[in-house]
Amino acid sequence: MPDSSDIPGNDGMTEAAIGPSVAEVVPSKRTRLSRPPGVTRQFFWTYLGGFVVLHLLALLALVPWLFSWTGVASVFVGNLVFGALGINLAYHRLLTHNGLTLPKWLEHLFAILGVCCLQDAPARWVAIHRMHHQHSDQEPDPHSPLVDFFWGHMGWLMYQNKYFGTPDFYDRYVREILKDPFYLRLERDFRYLSVYLAHAVLFYLAGFVIGWWMAGELLGGIQFGASLLVWGVFVRTVYVWHITWAVNSVTHRWGYRNYDVSDQSRNNWIIGLTNNGEGWHNNHHAFPRCAAHGHKWWELDLTYILILLLERLGLAKNVVHPTTEQLRIGAKRTDPV
Repeated sequence: MPDSSDIPGNDGMTEAAIGPSVAEVVPSKRTRLSRPPGVTRQFFWTYLGGFVVLHLLALLALVPWLFSWTGVASVFVGNLVFGALGINLAYHRLLTHNGLTLPKWLEHLFAILGVCCLQDAPARWVAIHRMHHQHSDQEPDPHSPLVDFFWGHMGWLMYQNKYFGTPDFYDRYVREILKDPFYLRLERDFRYLSVYLAHAVLFYLAGFVIGWWMAGELLGGIQFGASLLVWGVFVRTVYVWHITWAVNSVTHRWGYRNYDVSDQSRNNWIIGLTNNGEGWHNNHHAFPRCAAHGHKWWELDLTYILILLLERLGLAKNVVHPTTEQLRIGAKRTDPV
C-alpha cells in the first residue's frame, strides 16, 4: 500500500494513490472483513433519510395516472446523460483518475450532471473512491462487500464514518480538486442538494409546459410534468444509485477476471451493460487511469465511446487509452469465477 507521500497533493494525483498496476500485485484470497475502523454504530440520518424518501417517491411510478412512455424513456436517457457523463466520465474517469482532461467549463458542466444523480458532492465522492482504490478489499476499504453484500452495496452509506469529512480526509485525497473554488462551493453545507432540487423543478416545469401545449389544457400540463418528475428524476435517481452501488458490491463478488489483481474485482456482464461500461471492473482495477474500462471486443463501454467522441471533437485531451501491452496481458487469461 502507498504511504502518505504517495497520496495526491499539490502536484496532483499519483498512480499509487489510485491503485497499483497489474504487474505489481499478487492475487489475494477472499476473506471476511470487519467494517472499516472509522465506522460507528450511529446512522447517517441525512443519507438514510434521503434514501428512504427517494425510494418512496420512486414508487409513485406505480400510479397509472403518472405513467407515460416519455417518462419511461427518460430513465434510460437520463442514465446516459447524468449517469455516464456525470458520474462515470466526470466524477470517476476524469476527476478521480485523471484519465482525460476537458476544458474547465465542460468539466464543470459534466460535474453538475453528476450532482444531479444525488451521489454526493464531487470532492467527497472522489476522495472515497480514491480511498477504495488504495485499500481495495482490505479493512480500510469504505465499501468492500467482503464485510457483507448489503454493506458493500449501500449499508456503508447509512452509518457515520468518523474519518469522512475530516481535514485529513480531504487533504490526503482531494487537495488538488478543492483548490478549484467551484468544487469547494459545492462541498460546503450540502450546497449540491440545491442543484439537485433545481434540476427536479426544471424537469417538472419542462413537462408541464410540454404537456399543457400538447393537451391544450392545464390538467394535461400537470399530469405530464408530474410524470417526468417521477420517472425522469425519482426513478432515474434510484436506478442510477443501484447500478452505481452494484459496481461496489456485485463486481467484487461475481464475474470473470482478465487480470490478476490484489483485490476481488471482476468484470460483470449485467453491470457492464447497464452502467455504460463501469461493470468491467477488473479491467479498471488493473489499470485505474485507463479511460477505457472495456478491454475485450465484447466489453461494450459507452462511456469510453463518449470520451472518444469528445476527443474527436477536440474537447477531450490527454486521454489515457489502453496500450497494446495492457491488452496483451489481458489476452493471456480469462478466468471465470
